[in-house]
Amino acid sequence: MRYCNALIVAVLAAFILFSCSNGQKGDHLKTPSKERTAEDDKADSVLLSYNPANGDKWIADFVYNLHKKYGFNGNMLVAKDGRILYEKAIGWADYLHRDSLKINSEFELASVTKTFTGTAIMQLIEQDKLNLNDDVKKFFPDFPYDGINIRLLLTHRSGMMNYVYFTDGIWKDKKKPMSNMDVMRLIAEHKPARYAKPDTRFHYNNSNYMVLGAIIEKVTGKTYADYMMDNIFKPAGMKHTHVYSTTVYPKIPVDVVGHDRTWRYSVVQNFLDGPVGDKGIYSTIHDLVLFDKALKNGRLLTQKSLDSAYTGHNKAVNGHFNYGYGWRIFDGDKGEKVVYHTGWWHGFRHIYVRDIKKNIVIIFLGNLTNGSLLHLDELYKYMKTPIIRKGAYSGNGSLPGSDED
Repeated sequence: MRYCNALIVAVLAAFILFSCSNGQKGDHLKTPSKERTAEDDKADSVLLSYNPANGDKWIADFVYNLHKKYGFNGNMLVAKDGRILYEKAIGWADYLHRDSLKINSEFELASVTKTFTGTAIMQLIEQDKLNLNDDVKKFFPDFPYDGINIRLLLTHRSGMMNYVYFTDGIWKDKKKPMSNMDVMRLIAEHKPARYAKPDTRFHYNNSNYMVLGAIIEKVTGKTYADYMMDNIFKPAGMKHTHVYSTTVYPKIPVDVVGHDRTWRYSVVQNFLDGPVGDKGIYSTIHDLVLFDKALKNGRLLTQKSLDSAYTGHNKAVNGHFNYGYGWRIFDGDKGEKVVYHTGWWHGFRHIYVRDIKKNIVIIFLGNLTNGSLLHLDELYKYMKTPIIRKGAYSGNGSLPGSDED
């Protein structure tokens, strides 16, 4: 009897040990290394493979109509379950020189950059180099406002003014670009009036993510560009994504030019293209698919961090729309979860949509700032994903000036 009991205990111990060992292996497999391998590149190549002959006919017709009827000019892509259903480069990269867009053309992502800045901040929180409750004064003692922490910057609840407007009358030499540190110095010197007290309301503006960009540089000792390259772009396999600031590049080295509403006006970069974090990342539709993949497979952040980033931290607009840590959010009545971001800057206008539940990615990168991206409802319906347009829903809207891009 004693022998049988001992045998049972031994078997149970071996089973537990085996289960724990397998669990550890499973956990390891769920968190890919940030070090790239040849297998990673091969898998990405398969993900990005696309044969136009097999493209979705309905989406093709929709995009053609969006171009002809509403003037969409840019690159677009729709993918589901790791397969590209349709992609297209349509129109001009530079109308003045009659250069056509290519599928790998790099666009200034404008405010889509904020999704990357939010990801970087969450990485530093995971590494215990930052805390959501850290006050900006911890990093910049001369910062003139009390009570603004990293959480409020991430969620656009700081109440800060928008530096884009504040610096225009102060920065005298418009041919000389500003850096993030230049803007932080100007804020410390001039102490511009705030829009609101901290944590009293949602007010979307670029100052929040410009300050986060400055904090990334202060904490890591790296430039924002170098941090992003080493910790996000390279691990995700994003080989055509860069941070370009006019403080480093007098002429941004890409072939896509932004155009303001009509083809008469191409938008030239200026001193406001120096600060980064709120904007400044240039990328392609394919690299944004790889960013989606790297977020989903745990290569960049833990699931706990993603859950926090994808949680709305403000009062929902029209019952569904909110803002998390670097992501706009749609929470549906039936548990739908869509995270996305729009962008609008110097002739570029975009939308980057990730339906988490249905594993769908929809990307439109445009370099003609018309209203074409307000006409995507039928595409959303076709993909059976929520319509990502606030005007499609009833309810109270955001306060004036609180949702600018």
